[in-house]
Amino acid sequence: MGRIDELADRYVDEWAELNPIGATSAGIAGHDDRTDDLSPEGFAAQAELIRRTVNELDVIEPEHESEQVAKEAMLERLGLELTRLDTGFAAAEVSVISSSLHGLRMALDLMPTEGEQAVRNIATRLNDFPVALAQYRRTLVEGADQGVVSARAQLAAVAEQCDAWTDPDRDDFFHGLADRIGRSGGSGASGALAADLRRGAEAANAATAEFGRFLRDELAPRGREKEAAGPERYALASQYFLGAKVDQQETYLWGFEELHRLEREMAAVSAVIAGSGATVDQAVATLDADPARNILGKERFRDWMQALSDRAISELNGVHFDIEPPAQKLECCLTPTSDGGIYYTGPSEDFSRPGRMWWAVPEGQDTFSTWREVTTVYHEGVPGHHLQISQTLLRAGSLNRWRRLLAWCSGHGEGWALYAERLMDELGYLTDPGDRLGMLDAQALRACRVIVDIGMHLELEIPRDNPFGFHPGERWTPELGWEFLRAHCRMPEEVLRFEWKRYLGWPGQAPSYKVGERIWLQARDEAKQRKGSDFDLKAFHREALDLGALGLDPLRKALARI
Repeated sequence: MGRIDELADRYVDEWAELNPIGATSAGIAGHDDRTDDLSPEGFAAQAELIRRTVNELDVIEPEHESEQVAKEAMLERLGLELTRLDTGFAAAEVSVISSSLHGLRMALDLMPTEGEQAVRNIATRLNDFPVALAQYRRTLVEGADQGVVSARAQLAAVAEQCDAWTDPDRDDFFHGLADRIGRSGGSGASGALAADLRRGAEAANAATAEFGRFLRDELAPRGREKEAAGPERYALASQYFLGAKVDQQETYLWGFEELHRLEREMAAVSAVIAGSGATVDQAVATLDADPARNILGKERFRDWMQALSDRAISELNGVHFDIEPPAQKLECCLTPTSDGGIYYTGPSEDFSRPGRMWWAVPEGQDTFSTWREVTTVYHEGVPGHHLQISQTLLRAGSLNRWRRLLAWCSGHGEGWALYAERLMDELGYLTDPGDRLGMLDAQALRACRVIVDIGMHLELEIPRDNPFGFHPGERWTPELGWEFLRAHCRMPEEVLRFEWKRYLGWPGQAPSYKVGERIWLQARDEAKQRKGSDFDLKAFHREALDLGALGLDPLRKALARI
């Protein structure tokens, strides 16, 4: 092991000490009994660790190609994270999908619940909520004093999430967690420990409810009136989420072209589904009216997702990918909250916690269309996130711990998962017209994201010659963003509403899917040109994923050297 790999491994240990909640999410054992310091001093300590690591890394010469990749990847990722901390964005940004509050809550979904020590860890973290949220409150107030504060609408929306999590007639998350642990056989939640767990649930519930009131009544009035990020902030966010610099104007215009292409393909598939001349909406109505394509009840829908995921792993393994035994297990789960998101969480470092696909079903939704979600299972599972992340985690012999556990770039990860959806079409897994329309509709949503996210946050002019005749010459607003999404996406309204709020509160992240896929496809084309007749698709996927999760600029550099 060279000096760069040694430094990377040491960084993981020091990072986990400062980020025990993050350590739980990353599957690093030994930190579940502690909670992050969310005070300004806690965030400053994180910045200092990164600054010291970057300075040390900068002067070390790589000893081999793997360390060259590691150095490029770490300098790119850590450098941008340090900028986000130094500007205050990393600490002060609050959105409906990403904040330190969400990290605290979501870590509880991932923690073991069986055995006395596991229950004690959960009880400890629940009892720590009041202190952690008091620290976080101080950080947000200090950020607002310095002019770094989220948009008013996002703060109000997160306050509403706090209401839902703590309302006994809605999610009632914390009390529900304690009740589930108490009911599970052999959990270890009895006697004094059970009482401590209940106290922790009540403490966390009260602290979260109070934090929601703080957001609504104290911080929101100080929030930005405009949700648009503006050019400077957006450029940093885009580079952070992509791991690459792109021309925003060119990418924005490409989004229109890509959406137009996808909608032409959707029209052709719709004619197959509902007859010649049928519109996409008529095809959707035909599919939704088919009892064979609808499932009633979220538990039954979870079971359908699990069966499809298991089948994909079985059929792809040994043919298009070599999936090692620990990565052949993926659990499909329902979250105990109703936020509306779908996401993947990776296995723990030792695979004792498997990879999981999560769905936070919105309140009131009880019917699910399978044709819409076949492609989602491939995105979150195999060959999407689960294959990508598990394969990286299993490379202990060639990748240091930072590359296996902490390296993450949305453009790489989400770009790969969207590429995986398209790949399954190429491999013949979406020959059913309904399933293919679902994939194209999902791709169209991601193209809409490019247009709407860049347009709303940079307040760009809508092209006068745009192919949809949509408000030509006007400037984007959140209201026009919503109108555009409703016109071009066929998701249930409550799910799409969450998506729209997410884009407004998390600038630069939403385009990383489609732009990331674009760069993955370009990288594949470049590999084909380099290798000519020697190009092998299975080998390309293996070699690319074996590099770990790089920023997309470092990825292209590394692939060019293979």
